Parts: sequence; structure tokens; C-alpha cells
Amino acid sequence: MIKKKIYIRLALFFGIGLSAINSFGQDLQTYIDEAITNSPEIQKFQLRYDIASEKVNEANWIPNTEFSVGYFVSEPETRVGAQRARFSVKQMLPWFGTITARENYATSMADADFVEVTIAKRKLALSVSQFYFQLYEIRAKQKVLDQNIALLQTYEKLALTSVEVGKASAVDVLRLQIRQNELQQEKEVLQEQNNGIQAAMNSLMNRGYDKEISVVESLEIPMEDMQLSFEALSVNPELLKFDKLYESVAKSELLNLRESQPKFGIGVDYLPVAARQDMDFIDNGKDILMPMVSITIPIFNNRYKSITKQNELRQQEIQSQKDERLNGLESELAKAISQRNQARIKFETQSKNLQQAKDAEEILIKNYETGTIDFNDVLDIQELQLKFQINQIESIKMYFEQSTIINYLTN
Repeated sequence: MIKKKIYIRLALFFGIGLSAINSFGQDLQTYIDEAITNSPEIQKFQLRYDIASEKVNEANWIPNTEFSVGYFVSEPETRVGAQRARFSVKQMLPWFGTITARENYATSMADADFVEVTIAKRKLALSVSQFYFQLYEIRAKQKVLDQNIALLQTYEKLALTSVEVGKASAVDVLRLQIRQNELQQEKEVLQEQNNGIQAAMNSLMNRGYDKEISVVESLEIPMEDMQLSFEALSVNPELLKFDKLYESVAKSELLNLRESQPKFGIGVDYLPVAARQDMDFIDNGKDILMPMVSITIPIFNNRYKSITKQNELRQQEIQSQKDERLNGLESELAKAISQRNQARIKFETQSKNLQQAKDAEEILIKNYETGTIDFNDVLDIQELQLKFQINQIESIKMYFEQSTIINYLTN
């Protein structure tokens, strides 16, 4: 049941977290699946869980059966004859329910390791998503730079025409060319950043560092955000891990109580007897068969009392760790929500500014049609437009990046 719930939460994280971009393609989900399949870190946690699961089978054991053989060098005489040897077999048995308690404890530890696997997968998905949106940001900026370079080239042609008729100077042309060079430089720098992030993302997927990664062409901030509650943090596997650890300590205490109980054993001794030659009577030379029952009582049980105290302290420690992590998750969620809201505000503001900058550009073009144009104003407007476009892209990237973090925390 625990595993099923975790699988559902993992599916919700991947499904809900990526719903905002699913309409543009399945690229990100494909990369997440590939990373989870190929990641050595996930394999490490999975193997750790497999080992813990196997310990459940290990827990089903009882003490070794004892066999002993003794030979009488000096044979003791009995009424029915001399004893020649002694053969013994003995089996100690744990108290009722001890094996079940041991298996339950091993199962609880395996459940805790399974949660670790889930956490590792979610963190990997989060990292892949963050790299993905960084790549989107870089490539969207490159596209905007290409558009602005093309725009400046158009202005350069206008400036050359104006120089020919004496309405502009060669300095205006040079300034437009210098600006194009600057934008080309920014584009090349972004390409280097793209290569670095792409290599890091490929590393998460355990494949060649230079393998091409495709991203969606465009992202749009949705009209409304999902309603969130801090109570949703209770389903986060990072907190569930502490619940499973707490439960494992409780199972450990039940095992400790079982092991503090007496242990009993059953066995049998067999003694072969040599028949007496000096007389003949009933049972002469009859072998001896002696069933036995034994019990061990833990009179000095300070060890078990100490383990009980340790378990109590351990549960208090786990609860404190859970409270501490819950505070951390609440802080991270509040920060992510705030930054997501900031991203929406910035995007809307930049959209308004960009529209006004385009209106100003249209005015300049109309002025050129009437015979006058100030290329200083042209450069100023172009720089403003580029600034607003870049800010828009950064806002979109921040929005989706923070949305991914929010989904990681609350699903």
C-alpha cells in the first residue's frame, strides 16, 4: 500500500508538474524518463532497496541446530550395561512472535529505503526540468537576438539611404554596425552557456555530453495558477521518509521486547549401552533415549532496557528532524510561490513596456516617411525593446522553474 501511494505521488509530480508544457510537446517528460532509467544514482538507491528487501528473507531464521558426539574412554557401568557413547541433538527456539517481529522490522527498513528511491527520482526530475528551462531561456534569447540583429540591419539600410541624401551621417551607420556586433557577441556567449548546460543535462541522463537536446519553441504563462495550501507538504516523500523511519524504530522496539523474553529449546540424548555378559535379564543392554527441554531466562536484562531507552530517544530525534525539514520545506515553498508570482508580475509589466516600445518604433518609422529620422532614438528604442524581450524570457523561465519546484514540494 505504501509503495502504491508513492508511485501515485511520483506520477502526480511528473504529470501535474509538466502539464503546463505538455501542450507544446513531450520532450521534457522523455528526458526525465531517460534520466531515471539510465541514472547510476537511481540504480544505487534501487540496489540499496533490493538489499533491504532481501533482508526480509534473512530475518526468517532460527538458531543453528546443535549436534554433539561423545565417547566414553572409561565406560561407566549401569545396571543394564556399560555406556559407550553419547549422541545429542538440540534446537533452541525464539519466543513466540519473535520471527514475525524481525520480519516486520526488516520490512519497515525496506519501506524507508523505497522512499529514498522515490526522493532520488523526484530530485533527478527536478534537476532535469531546471536544466531544460535554462536551455529554453538561452535559445529563446538567441532567437530574440537574431530578430534584433535583422532589425538593425534594416535600420542600417535606412541609414545608408539617409546618408546618400544628406539626412544622416556615416557615424549613424557605424553606431548601428557596432550595435550589431555587440548583439552577435551576446549570441555567441549564450551559445557557450548552452553547450555547458546541455552537457550537464546529458550527464544526468548518462549519455554523451555533446548530444543535442531539443526544447519547445515557446512557453506561455497560464492565465491562472493552481491554488496551493501548505498542508500539501504533508505528502512530500521527504517527510514520508521520517514517518517510515519512525515506524521502523517502533518495529525495532517490538522486536526488542520479543528478544527480551525467555528462549526455550528441545533436544534428545541417545546413549548406546553394551549388554552385560555375566548375566541375562530383561532390558539387558537396552540403549538410553533421553528427550530434553531447556529454557534460557534473561535475568540480567539491562541490555534490553537500554535498547528501549535508545529507541525512545531515536523516535524523538526523528520527530525533531521531521519538524526541521517541514520548516525548511515551508520556507522553500513560500519562496517558490513568491518568485513565481514575481515572475508573472514582471512578465505582465514587460509586455506593456514592449508594446509601448513598439508604438514608439512605429512613430519613428512614420517620421522617416516624412523625411526625418533620429538614429540615436532608433538605437535607444531598439535597446529598450531588446531589454523588455529578454526580461520577458527570463520571467517565463522563472515562472516554470518555480512551478516545477512547487510541484516537487507539494505532490
